[in-house]
Amino acid sequence: MTNPTQINRVGEVRPSQLMFTYGVGALVDLPKVSVIVSGLDDWQLNPEYCHTIAESRLLQAVQFHLPNVEKMVTPPLVTDDSGDTNPDSPTFYVGVPVATFPRWMVCPRCRLLAPLSSNLFKLDASLYHPDQTCYRHTNCLKWNEPEVLPARFLAACEKGHLDDFHWVEFVHRGKETVCNAPQLRLLELGPSGEARNLEVSCENCKAKRRMNDAFGIENRAKLPECTGRRPHLRDHDSERCELPIRTITLGASNTWFPVSLSAIAIPVSADIVMQLVEEKWSILSAVKEISTIEFLRNVGNLGRLSQYPDLKIFEAIQAFKNQEINGGTRRTKPDLKTPEWKVFVEHDSMLNDGENFKLRAVLPPSNAKDFLKQVVLVERLREVTALVGFTRIDSGGEQEDPELDIPTSTAPLSRNAPTWVPASEVRGEGIFVEFNEERIQAWLEKKEIQERNALFFEAHKKWCETRGIEDPAKTFPGMRYILLHSFSHALMRQLSLECGYAAASIRERIYSSSPTADKTAMAGILIYTSAPDSEGTLGGLVNLGEPENLGLHIAQALEHAQLCASDPLCAEHAPSQHGRTIHGAACHACLFSPETSCERGNRYLDRSTLAKTVEQEFITFFNQA
Repeated sequence: MTNPTQINRVGEVRPSQLMFTYGVGALVDLPKVSVIVSGLDDWQLNPEYCHTIAESRLLQAVQFHLPNVEKMVTPPLVTDDSGDTNPDSPTFYVGVPVATFPRWMVCPRCRLLAPLSSNLFKLDASLYHPDQTCYRHTNCLKWNEPEVLPARFLAACEKGHLDDFHWVEFVHRGKETVCNAPQLRLLELGPSGEARNLEVSCENCKAKRRMNDAFGIENRAKLPECTGRRPHLRDHDSERCELPIRTITLGASNTWFPVSLSAIAIPVSADIVMQLVEEKWSILSAVKEISTIEFLRNVGNLGRLSQYPDLKIFEAIQAFKNQEINGGTRRTKPDLKTPEWKVFVEHDSMLNDGENFKLRAVLPPSNAKDFLKQVVLVERLREVTALVGFTRIDSGGEQEDPELDIPTSTAPLSRNAPTWVPASEVRGEGIFVEFNEERIQAWLEKKEIQERNALFFEAHKKWCETRGIEDPAKTFPGMRYILLHSFSHALMRQLSLECGYAAASIRERIYSSSPTADKTAMAGILIYTSAPDSEGTLGGLVNLGEPENLGLHIAQALEHAQLCASDPLCAEHAPSQHGRTIHGAACHACLFSPETSCERGNRYLDRSTLAKTVEQEFITFFNQA
């Protein structure tokens, strides 16, 4: 990570964190300074350290949100760390640009509170030890140039704007004319560090105010309007923001939420050459003549394609171009899951390439043959994720799903319309199970299930109303999804005890849709794990998908669903009619999973669909007569 105004290395994070934790617009709390990751306009796309990821279906989904995007690119990564600590090495300056934020600092000795623009603080850049980079108070009266700390309070709004806390306006209660030369100090009046024990004072006019006046709904209405500042883009929003600001603390979990899209990379053809062409499409898309292929071969840009003749490669390029043209436009509503579903249920061995995709069908467990149609072991898979925006204060939730076609108000990644977005790819393994559609339909027709469906739908409507999502009927997944989702969580919890992976490392992908004239009926789940290295994972999860193992774990998962440590409160929980929750009998002690594992934020769960509970006996699917 580097500073865009001064090329100094100030710290490091893992490449995956630049997608899910410290992406564009996020704050990174380094050992001695806090910085914000700059927008894509400031990034340097060096082809030596960044490479384009090819996944046409995901790119189409990204273009649905950002029409000008042409490619998905990995964050810069230096594989050779020999020059990491040497400022004379070119790789020392490879990274992501950041800027110091917040701009207000506090001296821990004299408690001076001032912005960097006051020139009271100087940057002490440590070239050989970037983690020691800090700001110092040059004229402190109580210590010799002590290290200063970033002010711990910020101002943000739901539109993604972020600003320094309005310290001068706050302490003077909005009366800027009272004090012409404010000199602020942030005093700690108690040992707890709570807002009520922090006081901002102005030495010039003697104004004082406690920080607890900046928190709470009533006090929020008294704070000034949002300035529309976008520090990651170094500008202000051109449209006036009428939302009141909200005081948040530095390092708060609601400062940044990524809005990302992901897809399982599936082969576009059984032809291995077509698969390799898609991998190299960022280079091959510009090929118009067969002679260009010979040039690419000579400079070593064909990779695994180099073993095939030029004519075969050129024909595959033309076929892939025609496939893209016929595949739809950038404004076509993306459908990421249906193609994946078809590949899994058909499990054509001709599509296996051994490196990125490999399927193997096995028999369903004997104790699950009446409700599982088939089990497919995904011995190799590749998942691609692209960052398309971010939110603050509130997570995007349902609005992140591109298949729902909900208008989003995410904060932008760049000042101008981006032509590329950050992306990452991981490889792993998984277990795919397809449910018996006839059993699903028979269960959905039961009177008790329809009543439960109505109860969930009312909770869903209230939840949508509180978040401004229109047409709730369009986004309601129904009891089919709730059953599959609950089964997925119960099975994930059970598998995590045996497969050797942490619960947060296992993820789900739910395939659920009712049969319609233009849509395939889907009822299945993919439980998978992945890792950023090229080898992926080691087979621990796939091994549990073998019939004798999977049958045992399904039985145990359903048995554990009968009782919860929080019963009877958990079993008696009904979907909230006040817009707060959309789950039934589910909690952290039974069905909830880490946020990295669940695709719906632990919503639409109900273990009453899996087994009889102390509250419900007639809506379970697995004891159906």
